[in-house]
Amino acid sequence: MTMIHRGAMLSRTLLVPLLALFCMVGQAAATDLPDFSSLVERYGPAVVNVQASGNPDNQAQHGQDAQEMPEIFRRFFGPQMPMPRQRGMRVSMGSGFIISSDGYVLTNNHVVDGSDQVTVRLSDRRELDAKVIGTDAQYDIALLKLNASNLPVVSIGDSRKVKAGNWVVAIGSPFGFDHSVTAGIVSAIGRNFGGADQQYVPFIQTDVPINRGNSGGPLFNLDGQVVGINSQIFSNTGGFMGVSFAIPIDIAMNAVEQIKTSGRVSRGMIGVQIQNVDREQAKALGLPRTGGALVNKVTPGGAADKAGIQLGDVILAFAGRDVVMSADLPPLVGSTKPGSKVDLSIWREGKTLTIPVTVGELPADKDALASASGATPSAVAGNALGIVVDELTAEQRKQLGITDNQGVVVQRIAGNLSRRSALMPGDVILMVGRKPVRSAADFNASVKGAKPGDSIMLLVRRDDQTQFVAVTVPKAGPERE
Repeated sequence: MTMIHRGAMLSRTLLVPLLALFCMVGQAAATDLPDFSSLVERYGPAVVNVQASGNPDNQAQHGQDAQEMPEIFRRFFGPQMPMPRQRGMRVSMGSGFIISSDGYVLTNNHVVDGSDQVTVRLSDRRELDAKVIGTDAQYDIALLKLNASNLPVVSIGDSRKVKAGNWVVAIGSPFGFDHSVTAGIVSAIGRNFGGADQQYVPFIQTDVPINRGNSGGPLFNLDGQVVGINSQIFSNTGGFMGVSFAIPIDIAMNAVEQIKTSGRVSRGMIGVQIQNVDREQAKALGLPRTGGALVNKVTPGGAADKAGIQLGDVILAFAGRDVVMSADLPPLVGSTKPGSKVDLSIWREGKTLTIPVTVGELPADKDALASASGATPSAVAGNALGIVVDELTAEQRKQLGITDNQGVVVQRIAGNLSRRSALMPGDVILMVGRKPVRSAADFNASVKGAKPGDSIMLLVRRDDQTQFVAVTVPKAGPERE
């Protein structure tokens, strides 16, 4: 009994200081956690709620409302064939932030795309009409202007200094709840998806809770500087699943300056088609490791062709920046000013070579050109529908199993039709009405007499499916500066 009693006393003697030590460690750990309250208090007033309203024919892309479809599905999965649409006014909601005291506001393009009216609600509950100065779909950037002055503004940081593991804070309007604050860490930087949509954006990946309505809101570092624009989530449910993506602020602000000066965003291009290098390919090429961008096509007369880049070359670095995978290259090239001379580090026949390249310019987005010049989409596209088509190549006919000389491929859909039609670039149009189409001139002639509001039946081939699609000749959309 005495030994047990003494053992119990000894245990209690050790337990008290241990508990005290644990409390001290817990308090020390708590004091090391960041406090975001001063950041929110200072810069929160510069964060705004953005409401964009319009007819669903303008706002709903490919037959589904932009806010009903989870953002990640709009980015990563292609549109389907026509679906029924609801009628009546639709309102999309997002976030934004004031970048200058005279009323310039930055948000996502997909928040305001296709809208007839944009309203911004400030932190003091004032609601102001916003003018869309310009947009860029590839960067998913929209620049708005308020008729106001002496507005609170954010501080712009340097997204190139962001590192994985950094604390970051988001302020926005998830589900319409204004000025909601969430925090987390940077999970990865330079995250590229490699698809045609937003291939020029090296996203900042975070675990900051982002939901519908956060789009367009700022991502702050601990110094209270904006380092990104919250743009997308990765989710199979439409809700936050621990992975979200922000557009680096450096890219966004570069786009802002270009929109202000020229009305559109210019990007570099060198004229190559590329793919990843796997282990077997690296072995066959004699590369010491997997990585780089393998050139599988060189555009004749393009910058790369003029510089001497060849099929089978592996691009290892662009302007001193490593290319670890093929998706790394488009953001580097796209953010380079056309006309700049840069060095490409390539692997060719067992050797590393340095080849200077004068960067060309990516063909301008025709919608942006139409908006900037005041031209109508039909004037740009060459027909009333705003559909730009081209002849099929022999290889395309072989892949699609089209043996006769019928069909044209959709290159681009300009203007309002791009937001209201189920058509997409890459579709093959076989007939207009009951008339076969055999050339771009054929197609343009077939729709030449169409007037706004007319419906035209097209026979469309997509992959191995053929279906009739009815499209309506669009009316002139809302004017944007």
